[in-house]
Amino acid sequence: MYYIAINVLGLIVFLAIGWLFSKDRKAINWKTVGIMIVLNLLLAWFLTGSAAGRAGVKAAADGFVWIVDVSAKGTVFALGDWYNVKNLNFICSALMPILMIVPLFDILTYIGLLPWIIKWIGRGLSYITGQPKFESFFAVEMMFLGNTEVLAVSGMQIRKMGKERNLTLAMMSMSCVTASILGAYIEMMPGQYILTAVPINIINALIATSMLNPVKVSPEEDTIEKVGATDNGKKEPFFSFLGDSILGAGKLILIIIANVVAFVALAALIDKVLALFWKPLSLESILGVIMFPFSWLLGLPVHQAWQLAQDMGMKLVTNEFVVMGKVTADIAHYPEHLKAVLTVFVTSFANFGTLGMIIGAFKGLANKEDNDYIASNIGYLLLSGILVSLLSAAFVGLFVW
Repeated sequence: MYYIAINVLGLIVFLAIGWLFSKDRKAINWKTVGIMIVLNLLLAWFLTGSAAGRAGVKAAADGFVWIVDVSAKGTVFALGDWYNVKNLNFICSALMPILMIVPLFDILTYIGLLPWIIKWIGRGLSYITGQPKFESFFAVEMMFLGNTEVLAVSGMQIRKMGKERNLTLAMMSMSCVTASILGAYIEMMPGQYILTAVPINIINALIATSMLNPVKVSPEEDTIEKVGATDNGKKEPFFSFLGDSILGAGKLILIIIANVVAFVALAALIDKVLALFWKPLSLESILGVIMFPFSWLLGLPVHQAWQLAQDMGMKLVTNEFVVMGKVTADIAHYPEHLKAVLTVFVTSFANFGTLGMIIGAFKGLANKEDNDYIASNIGYLLLSGILVSLLSAAFVGLFVW
């Protein structure tokens, strides 16, 4: 009961941080925030605490594992003996499946199934939560698209909206996760918690932004432009589209490899430099000190909270793949609560590198005034991303012990 009480306290503290740093506390719609909190509590309980929810999440996780296994056929054909099932490296186990999964999701988009799912879930979310239509639509897109992709397909809407609403989109983009990369995550972390984090994150993104950056939207402004239209309304030929998708997946793998290699090497370099001043000093220990109060508020014993704090800090400075790669060999032996909150926390793109990607995306989509406004509020983007991850871990942690 003690640790459950700490977890509840943590949830209250994280929400209080949203209120404390709000741009306009009087404008916060507490009814909407309350509805979303209740919705997330029900969602977290259903996905982790009910037999039907757990079965559904397990089936979805098994589905992703099956897709990854199927994708291995292509990897084995191309790499032959390099693909060692008994000793798979990071590239073969986590990244090569992306070459099939990204085109698969792109095909679902091409035939119109994925946009149809996004549209109707977005409408339902707007109706239930009372959030503006486009912000709800955008939140659902975040479950399937990457942070730059979700902004790119929203270009028409971004150019029509004011800078305050565009800041909301930028803040929400910090909590994106690409559905096509979930297979890679599931190869390294518990699949049931990865998939639980995705819908929990989108509700928390709406909670965090509605508190940190409350914006009143009039009925006249609460509209959705036609998103993702092609030039002249004509579709690109299928095999041309598929070829571009496969090339895009290949580029994505190279970007991930480059980021992981660079960040791991830079972190090791920083550790070596810090050790020159004091041997026990490391980047992880510094980040652990900063993040420790927040990890402890997730309802963990001190030694587990310290371990989690270091992983949380490392994820924010590098990316989720660095942390997943570090813990993947041992996480099966973690206590269930620690396993859940760590997995949920790292399941998002919230890190320092993402800030640059979002600012860069807006430079090509919005006017200079909006760009400057978003860039001047970069601290709010980072705060929103961290707050969403903490809230998601706290919500899920309540029901996993």
